[in-house]
Amino acid sequence: MTNALFLIATACALAYLPLTSRGAGAVRSILKTLSVAVLAVIAAQSGAPFLLILALAFCALGDALLSRESDATFMAGIGAFATGHLAYIGLFLSHPASNAALILEKPGYFWSLILLGIVVVTLLPPRAGDLKWPVLGYIPIILGMGITVLALPETGALRWALPAALSFIASDLILATEKFLLPADHPSRRFTSYLVWVLYWGAQAGLLIAFL
Repeated sequence: MTNALFLIATACALAYLPLTSRGAGAVRSILKTLSVAVLAVIAAQSGAPFLLILALAFCALGDALLSRESDATFMAGIGAFATGHLAYIGLFLSHPASNAALILEKPGYFWSLILLGIVVVTLLPPRAGDLKWPVLGYIPIILGMGITVLALPETGALRWALPAALSFIASDLILATEKFLLPADHPSRRFTSYLVWVLYWGAQAGLLIAFL
């Protein structure tokens, strides 16, 4: 059953990929939401940690909201994803193998994330308009997920956690750059939505695999 559900989630993610650059629509919203919602079902049926199920469920809710592409649903989507990231932070820190001392044993990752946070806080909020405060509140949460995942040892299935978390951050960074920094006619807009989706869904699948 788990394998069948994972194939369904993968099929939904692949079916959504060519729709990423299109406008809001029912089919687009359903495929985007199911791509992660089915991963949450897999986690629940497999007896995965509750925080993993919660994180995937809130991210699926965030997908449903963001697929509508309005400022109101964008703000609500940020809230859903922020909650999902907080659940991931709790998951990373509460895992039996978690050790906070490991965070500073990976200084390259740690200080790169701190520097990234400084750059993003400098660039994004002034250009986010009415979304300034939600964006400003979201940044430390997503970077906190990247920092706390460093507390996990890179052994066994847990080795998937770090690249998955970094992929998640990369997808959010590209999405924010597209929404707030790139001019409307910038040529890179032709492919950024596809890249965001591949990185994002790959991150969710990777985190599921890491904690099953």
